[in-house]
Amino acid sequence: MSSSVAGTTENRSSIRLLCWAVGTVVLACLLASLIESSWGRVKVQGIKVPTQDGQWVVADLFKPATATKQTPAPLVVVVPGFQRSKEALENIAVELSRRGIVAVAIDPYAQGASSSSVSSRAATTEGYGMFAIVDYAARTGNLNYVDKSRIGATGHSAGGNAAVLGAAHFGKEAIKTGKPSALDAVFVSGYLLSFTDKVLRDVRSNVGMSYARYDEGAYRNELKNGDMRHAPEAIRLVDSGRGPDAAPVAEVELGRYYGDATRRTLRVVYNERVLHPFQPYSVEAIAHQIEFFERVFGTTSGLSSRDQVWYWRELLGLISLVAALVALVPLARILLRTPVFQPLAHPLPPPQPPPDRRARLVGLGLSALGALVACATYIPMTELSQRLFVAASSRVPTWFFPQRMNNPVLLWAVLNGLAGFLLVYLGYRLYGKRLGVRLEMWGVRVGAAELVRICALALVLFTSYYGLLFAVYYVLHVDYRFLFMGARVFQPEFIVLLGMYAPFFLVFFLSNAVRVNGAMRVADHAEWKSMLTAGIANSAGLLLIVAVQYVTFAVTGTVRWTEGWLYVNLLFAVVPMMFVLPYFNRYFFRLTGRPYLGAITTCLVFVMILLTNTVCYLPL
Repeated sequence: MSSSVAGTTENRSSIRLLCWAVGTVVLACLLASLIESSWGRVKVQGIKVPTQDGQWVVADLFKPATATKQTPAPLVVVVPGFQRSKEALENIAVELSRRGIVAVAIDPYAQGASSSSVSSRAATTEGYGMFAIVDYAARTGNLNYVDKSRIGATGHSAGGNAAVLGAAHFGKEAIKTGKPSALDAVFVSGYLLSFTDKVLRDVRSNVGMSYARYDEGAYRNELKNGDMRHAPEAIRLVDSGRGPDAAPVAEVELGRYYGDATRRTLRVVYNERVLHPFQPYSVEAIAHQIEFFERVFGTTSGLSSRDQVWYWRELLGLISLVAALVALVPLARILLRTPVFQPLAHPLPPPQPPPDRRARLVGLGLSALGALVACATYIPMTELSQRLFVAASSRVPTWFFPQRMNNPVLLWAVLNGLAGFLLVYLGYRLYGKRLGVRLEMWGVRVGAAELVRICALALVLFTSYYGLLFAVYYVLHVDYRFLFMGARVFQPEFIVLLGMYAPFFLVFFLSNAVRVNGAMRVADHAEWKSMLTAGIANSAGLLLIVAVQYVTFAVTGTVRWTEGWLYVNLLFAVVPMMFVLPYFNRYFFRLTGRPYLGAITTCLVFVMILLTNTVCYLPL
């Protein structure tokens, strides 16, 4: 077959794959949108509410068709936890709205598209913005389809803290005015620290509480565990609704409703056997919330609390996330056949010669060393980041690296990127040079003009990836998301942040591309084995941290890293990225014969995913 015919066939194949990937994204997002809207029975729309001090809260409003001026419905404000956006907890909003309850899922202050707060304790003093939403819903005449006497709030982790503190905040207001609290009911998931006598004495709302039996943060509880039957926090909650003359509860009966909903003294405690980050995605835990709100609001939908559909939305989000990433490869192949970018397509250099026994042992040792360095340096980098990035670590709005949770990841990436380059060099010196490895096999030689063209192509791919996402979000109001991991739309300010963070992360991404396509590309080694090995090697260090954390937890009942447990939880989203990264680096290397396009493209896309999925303390 001639080169022109082969090129035409390859181009057609690329176009078909690109169309398939984009079509999959659109179809998956369309189905996810239909699930969110309960197949048209719930109207979902984005809203932006101005709040105090020039701040604002962005939210998604889920309005059932049955909620009208003639038949007003209850409303529940859904508050995600720390480093989460509204999409991460919209499963609750989906299930409540299916049952005729209006739901408002908010982006907490400094998360998602909501503004930062002038308060460094926004969850405590403003409920992450929930106080303002409840205040608006309770007092405005615009929401004439909402029953003002049946407003609730729910949240997980720090969002749960916001919910119970909201009950106390509006309870104080009720005590002063002699009127019922604006919050009829709150459900607190994954948080106990605010269940103190000082807070509970002002609560004038029905309260449900759900705590994971295997919550990693349980070391902070008074009994240092997650068992709620004898937890003083749970006992205080139940007693707070029983009145001064009632005998104190010695042991909480899990799932039992104490008190009276009409008097707003209803209390219930649940204790699901899950981990903290997975509690919001437990069918059992969501069923408990549904049962609680239907009971306190006196509503009946005819649906079982276990009749849930949110997980189909999550599965479709995963499909769209994967398909959108896959689309980058055929798009790059098509663009590389255009006159502008065709000079970037070089012949694939020869792979490294097969290693002998000594070289294999040295290679395994270096890979193990890389994993140990990755594991050993992560937690120290979280501690160092608090000294280097003081403002962000103190929740103070700043333009100097304002992402508290990603700052340690950045430091870790720079350190391990440099370590990766060192390991590649050591492998070359210890066995590669002896086996005849040449620099040309890695395809690292590049001129300045070619590098500029590579950057231009990477920017086109990045823009195409997020352009499709913005188009889908504009039409269907869904992004690419699976549980707490996903690609979401962003504000213009994040382009500035990308220019700030990406150059540092690029050290790691480039190091990985050179390592995967140089030291780990060996003759007579099947491609799938090569990429699988690279994926395991790339993620092993961080995965080891997770393993140590949870093996220690299983054996002792307390996690290995207590103060840094939230940083370890962050790895649930980072490890999958680290595993798939070598695959994309290899695919792009096949197209160009150079490691740079893959490194720069994946850096831009993956870093923007990181930036848009965590707290960001930007000035107002």
